Formats: sequence, C-alpha cells, structure tokens
Amino acid sequence: MDVQTQQTDNEKRKRVFSAIKPTGNPTLGNYLGAMKYWGGMADEYDSLFAVADLHAITVAIEPKELRENTKRLFALLIAVGIDPERNVVFLQSHVRAHAELCWLLNNYTMFGEARRMTQFKEKSQKAPENVNVGLFDYPVLMAADILLYQADIVPVGDDQMQHVELCRNIAERFNNRYSPTFTMPVGKVNKVGARIYSLADPTAKMGKSNADDAGSVFILDTPDVIMRKFKRAVTDCGSEVRAGKDKPGITNLLAVYAALAGITVAQAEKEFAGSDYATFKTRVGEAAVEGLRPVRERYEKLRADDGALLELMRSGAQKAERIAYRTLEKVYKKIGFVRL
Repeated sequence: MDVQTQQTDNEKRKRVFSAIKPTGNPTLGNYLGAMKYWGGMADEYDSLFAVADLHAITVAIEPKELRENTKRLFALLIAVGIDPERNVVFLQSHVRAHAELCWLLNNYTMFGEARRMTQFKEKSQKAPENVNVGLFDYPVLMAADILLYQADIVPVGDDQMQHVELCRNIAERFNNRYSPTFTMPVGKVNKVGARIYSLADPTAKMGKSNADDAGSVFILDTPDVIMRKFKRAVTDCGSEVRAGKDKPGITNLLAVYAALAGITVAQAEKEFAGSDYATFKTRVGEAAVEGLRPVRERYEKLRADDGALLELMRSGAQKAERIAYRTLEKVYKKIGFVRL
C-alpha cells in the first residue's frame, strides 16, 4: 500500500476521544468495565486518551495528591494496553487549547442549559461549601475537550450522556452561526465490558474513591490484598454457585471470573457446578491476581523511571497539540479575532 492510499484509509477512520479524571484509585471494575478494551480501539479508530487533570480541581484536592493521581493514571493507561505509539495519550493541562476553547465556547453556551446539568446539581448538594464556577463550567470544558479533536465517538458512562448532548448543542449553535467547524460527536455507552459491583455490597457500584473500601479491588492492590478481599466477599443464602436475581453476590463474582477468563457467565456457572463458596471465591481471587499481574508489572516498570514517564507525557502532548491548535485557530478566525 502506498503512502497516499494509506493516508486516504486513515482519513476514513473515525476518531475516538476519552478523558479520565485523576481522582480516586481505578478498580478492577473500571478495568473489566472499560479500561481492558481501550488498547484495542486503535485497531478500528484514531484514538486519543487524556488524563483530565483540569477537571480534577473542580473539587478540593491536595497538590501532592493531584500530582500522584495524575502520574498514576497516566502510567495505568499505558499499563492496561494503550500503546502511546498507536494512540495519543496526554495530560489535559499540557495542551492549553483546552482552556482557551472552553472560554470561547462559554459564549455559545446558554446559562439555562448549563444550569440544567444533573451532575452539577448532585455535586452541589454533596459539597455545598464548594459550589464553584469551575464545577458549573465543567460540561463546557468537557465540550472543548471533545470538539478540539473533532471526535466522532465519545465513550462515556450513562451519567455523562447529558454532557455529550450539551456538547452537541454548542457545536451545532457554533456551526450554524458561522460555518461547519466542529464534528458532531456521538456519545457511546460501553456495552462490551462487564458491570462489576462491590464485593461488600453487590447492589452498589465498585467505587474508586475510598482507598480503605473492602468492597473495592484496586488495580494496583497486591496479590495478598486481592485474595483477602475476595475471600471476604459477600455471598448469598444457599450453597449453589449460580447467577440469578436472588444471588447478587454470587452473580457478581461469576461476572468477575467470566470477564477475566474470557468466557460467558453461563460457562462460568458450569465450571463451578458443585463447588462450595469458599473454593469458588478463592478461584475468582486467583483469577483476579493473575489477570491484573501484567498490568501491575508494566505499571511498576513505568513508575520506576520518572524521566521516561515525563517524556511519554511530552510526546503525547505534542501530538495532541498539533491536532488541537488546528481546530482552535479555525475557531479564532471564524469568530473574528485578529491573528498574527
């Protein structure tokens, strides 16, 4: 294939953009629900992954914690299989175009639209002492993140779909006022990965915010800690290892095992037919230890060389910047700013 043909093919590829806040500690649930599959997206899409550190400061966070969380998440993105040679992986704050475009887009966002955002209402109620303008403006910065890179697809959770719709409204308003400038993105709720719940409360999501949560298995937990958490996992009445609404604890553990083993829940049920709960939980814990082992090993290697990690950040930011500033310059010119 010649270069021209290859470029034409690349132009036909859709672009995916995803940004992840460096708050909390990514869990096994995050890994099996989404992160495990991100590396393979480069086979089909032009993929960009950002650590959304600008978004992280909308809630109170200590500088030391923000730095550590940011480095940890950046290294984890690569450790889970996102190849920085095939994807663009970078820190949001390293590309100033995000903040610049956010300010511009504020002027094409109606106050009523922003005020209706459910996440702002919920977070304001949880922390009434910190209802800051950045929190209110969070969805506009998210719109800037997406529109800068002319993203076609934005993988999000259910709770973020409202923000993607606002992003589309802003893009449409700008395109109609001036001329087609932004790609209209589509939010895509991930349906590939398993939905994993807390080991302590199988009706609740496995959370990443509480480092002492016995129900959450963190990607970077040691093998001993992982095994201890699985052995203490909540189970259900009876002794049969099967999935069902009456067995949320066992169903959750079967989902974990199936996702790690690459099989269906039904196949996992057959594998553990006749097993007692203790044996079953031990086997699931062992599968988690082995499934996360290569991720932890790659992560530890990346974190052992801070200079190399920063160089990867620099390289990713340079790639992202080239794309972002092409869009930003178009926006400035169309609005009517004098450019040098």
